[in-house]
Amino acid sequence: MCGIVGAIAERNVVPILLEGLRRLEYRGYDSAGVALLDGQGNLQRTRRIGKVKELADALQDNPIKGVTGIAHTRWATHGGVTEANAHPHFSSERIAVVHNGIIENYESLRTDLTTKGYGFTSDTDTETIAHQVHFELDNCDDLLTAVQNAVKKFHGAYGTVILDKNDPDRVIVARSGSPLVIGLGLGENFIASDQMALFPVTRRFMFLEEGDVAEITRTSIKVFDSAGLPVEREVKESNLEHDAGDKAGYRHYMLKEIHEQPTVIRNTLSGRLQDNGISANIFGHGADELLAKIKHVQIIACGTSYHSGMTARYWLEQYANVSCNVEIASEFRYRKSYVHPNSLIVTISQSGETADTLAALRLAKEQGYAASLTICNVPGSSLVRESDLAFMTLAGAEIGVASTKAFTTQLTGFLMLTMALGKHNNMSQDDHQHIIKALHSLPAKLEETLQLTDGIKALAEEFADMHHSLFLGRGDQYPIAMEGALKLKEISYIHAEAYASGELKHGPLALIDDEMPVIVVAPNNELLEKLKSNVEEVRARGGIMYVFADKEANFKSDETMRVINVPHCESAIAPIVYTLPLQLLSYYVAVIKGTDVDQPRNLAKSVTVE
Repeated sequence: MCGIVGAIAERNVVPILLEGLRRLEYRGYDSAGVALLDGQGNLQRTRRIGKVKELADALQDNPIKGVTGIAHTRWATHGGVTEANAHPHFSSERIAVVHNGIIENYESLRTDLTTKGYGFTSDTDTETIAHQVHFELDNCDDLLTAVQNAVKKFHGAYGTVILDKNDPDRVIVARSGSPLVIGLGLGENFIASDQMALFPVTRRFMFLEEGDVAEITRTSIKVFDSAGLPVEREVKESNLEHDAGDKAGYRHYMLKEIHEQPTVIRNTLSGRLQDNGISANIFGHGADELLAKIKHVQIIACGTSYHSGMTARYWLEQYANVSCNVEIASEFRYRKSYVHPNSLIVTISQSGETADTLAALRLAKEQGYAASLTICNVPGSSLVRESDLAFMTLAGAEIGVASTKAFTTQLTGFLMLTMALGKHNNMSQDDHQHIIKALHSLPAKLEETLQLTDGIKALAEEFADMHHSLFLGRGDQYPIAMEGALKLKEISYIHAEAYASGELKHGPLALIDDEMPVIVVAPNNELLEKLKSNVEEVRARGGIMYVFADKEANFKSDETMRVINVPHCESAIAPIVYTLPLQLLSYYVAVIKGTDVDQPRNLAKSVTVE
């Protein structure tokens, strides 16, 4: 959600700001804008509804230049999608602000500021930041102090960057709940909500912590904690690669990322999986000692990552003999919960900045969990920094809003966590060897599964006029059915629901007719015969079935059932293997329907607000 880029340099920063915004387009947004201090010391601003290209075209038609500037892509929360609501926001043509997050008490602040003579030109919560800083400046005449005083009045989440045209040689940034990173250059410095925005200009980064306020000039960075005391934040060198500009010949990033899954899972396994298992230290220093005392796992996540956790529960209880609960982070953080003795809190997030998951982790740490572990795709993210242990998925940059390779690498990480915990909880040698064998075979099985593309593409044609669908799965395939339904609704806008197959009789059968396609995932496992009975229940009521089945499961296509034969695989990796056909189905249905596959409407890649 929302992207921030800022720069203070001795060169024109407009190209840097625009390229940074382009690299943040994957996060989801509906408008974009830039504000600059020009050579005459004036604040100049250009804003546009729509894509960054619209902003770039406007700047080409009416160029502005400056050595200090801020830019933003907005995902609407307070106020509709209008140019007036786009960032940056001004106060008295002196203060310029960009902001990620939500100021929850903006209404009371707005009322107070209005009584003090400030006029509002937008419906946003962000404009209150600009006016509050301006008000504080009248009382202290120092931008840093004014921001430090202003943030004490804000309730909610914010990552914000502030310019003052009367103080052109520095910018002030503040972070609470919404990530900000400072990029260090030579005689110039940068700010962004995601380090990937700054890869063209620097590989050296400083990550701000909760409550930090920083003063940034061309040659210096000073950071102050929530108490106003100067602190040092570590500078880290990034070796991440960013391929946002290269679809590698694929039509969409999502399709590219689907086809990258065999490679990124090889990368995730490389050096971690041996013939005799894994070392627990792949989860961090001292992991084996911490995991040795764990008897319960509490998983918290959102969206696709929640489905990853639901799948992991089956593995942890079946193979590792460890009890497991899984909960949506936004629910976990707002209820009183019971903490099991010797319990591990596990968070999952592609970005490592998911607001609800991060808040849930902080709550859990106060509740007395034995240790915390995150499974994440972004080194240096807040979840990684704030967890005791971390497993990095090595999926690489995922640009498509609908997660694909991040999900399957999360599942791969969970299988390795299952082995690490099972080591201390009487995991059988047969199960241990089964998972090792399955993981070694996984990349090749995924490559084989991707060969089903032509058949799935043809099947997708039948969905062009559909408005609803049901997904069915049993056991550890039930969360995969949920993930398949989520993918279809995310990018094709077809209403889709998932059910455990055994629940058909308890309501969903009422929906079955010849206009309700039913998608089934059917590996050849101990639940296959039960699943076949559920399939017959649907067929008996005139339903049309689309079955992704193990080629040894003996499903046959006919006038009421289309069967796609999936390569046979070890049962431990079946949830990962069966994910790919559902991703491909969703992708090709979306292409046929002509939706924006990589940036579906109303959605954002990184959800950094509640």
